[in-house]
Amino acid sequence: MWRRLLRRPRLSTQILLLQLSIILLTVGIGFGVSLIEARKQLDRSAGRRSLVIAQTVASVPEIARAFTLPHPERTIDPIAERIRRTTDASFVVVADRRGIRYSHPNRKLLGKSLAGDPGEPIGPVLAGQEFVGVQNGSIGRSVRAKVPLRDARGRIIGLVSVGVLERNINDALTSSLPVVLIPPLLGLLLGTAGSFLLARRIKRQTFGLAPKEIATLLEQREAVLHGIREGTVATDASGRVTLVNDEAKRLLGLSDDVVGRTLIDVVPAGHVREVLAGAVDAPDQVVLVGDRVLVANRMPVTVRGRAVGAVVTLRDRTELEALLRELNDVRSLADALRAAEHEFSHRLHVLAGLIELGRKDEALAFIAQSSHVHQALVASIVESIGEPTVAALLLGKTAVASERGIELRVTDDTSLPEDHGDTRELVTVIGNLVDNALDSVAPLGHGFVEVTIREADDGVLVRVRDSGPGVDPVLVDEIFRDGFTTKVATGTGRRGLGLALVSQTVRRRRGGYVRVEHDDGAVFTAFLAREHEAVA
Repeated sequence: MWRRLLRRPRLSTQILLLQLSIILLTVGIGFGVSLIEARKQLDRSAGRRSLVIAQTVASVPEIARAFTLPHPERTIDPIAERIRRTTDASFVVVADRRGIRYSHPNRKLLGKSLAGDPGEPIGPVLAGQEFVGVQNGSIGRSVRAKVPLRDARGRIIGLVSVGVLERNINDALTSSLPVVLIPPLLGLLLGTAGSFLLARRIKRQTFGLAPKEIATLLEQREAVLHGIREGTVATDASGRVTLVNDEAKRLLGLSDDVVGRTLIDVVPAGHVREVLAGAVDAPDQVVLVGDRVLVANRMPVTVRGRAVGAVVTLRDRTELEALLRELNDVRSLADALRAAEHEFSHRLHVLAGLIELGRKDEALAFIAQSSHVHQALVASIVESIGEPTVAALLLGKTAVASERGIELRVTDDTSLPEDHGDTRELVTVIGNLVDNALDSVAPLGHGFVEVTIREADDGVLVRVRDSGPGVDPVLVDEIFRDGFTTKVATGTGRRGLGLALVSQTVRRRRGGYVRVEHDDGAVFTAFLAREHEAVA
């Protein structure tokens, strides 16, 4: 277990150890610097005190007068020893110019010279200079001060040396250690407590994972995020984008610098912005972005009971939506064919009855009358529309309209040549406008839908007129917006998408437009500019 802990420590443990190491190193260095400074301060203080004592001894008149006596030490030593004990000095030495000691704590050294001692240079002092420093002496290393001793006439007759042993200074430093240690120990205690609290917080936030595990999770998340086929956008509580994968950028047409910007600033206006911003609270919202049909889901994200943002997933449903619409048309056509089958069966029964009754002329007239209307419509579509895809679309819509009791007709001025070119967008416009017209007329039980398709020099004009209730003038600017509808959903697809597709399709080309008017029903006019005039 210990081996594993040392091999793969958690991030919180690493931070704790690092902080404790820094704190210990900082406290240790600080304590060492404080100790050195305290020792220097004690040395300076001992030097100043020794200098004052030496100057005081040198100013005592009895000591200078004793130099004229036969035995100066008998007078000088008692005075010096009394001063030493009073001031707690380690030694008070009085010597003449030859260095002969007249006072010393060790009475055996009285009368002996200190001039030959390398730790006791007396030349500069006898020349009139004062000395303060650390030197080795007869009783050990000490901080000492030396001053010249003068007689009544000011002549230098000797010197005074006063000092404090370093071991005494060390004892004083040791006694002051508790005061010196209080700040470092307090800092160490506070730093350790703070490190433990920070380590606990980091451990809780990282769920006890090691740095390598966190890096692995991040790599896996990035791989999954950019590898899935669904677009993903994450936002924070204020609506700023915090995460977006490559598929979401492609579907929404976002740039690489989208992270950090608010969602409403980067998402196109319309139903898609309402869904992504949370204004529409419903699952599986079908939105239109450019020429793509997307399914958007927005889920709020809650962490520890607090809302921290939302995650939006996007699925490209463009091809599926086209297939669903084609399937819906096929179902409508199949229903129309079944109705036509029943109608044809009834007509066969009529013909069989007329033939059995011997009324051959009336049977022939009935056949001609039944097929004339349909053949006329088919001939009109084929003659005026040379493009087979558009002609097939209108024929299919004719069968659907007939099954719903609606007459679909093509105006006489309809003309579209066979070599029109790419008809994909044209089919989208015509199909959605006709479907919208059929849905408008169907509740009445009868009526018509009139289609006009005419080619111009700079594009194709499509006009679809119906006998329905028309469009409320108040809603003219709203009906082409993605998500807006006045109809009830039938379950075959989301409402509010067809006219939005028409609007986006025609406006992708410069000069294209779509508008609606009222003329005993709704009249939709769409102009699809030629491809070479598209906006680059």
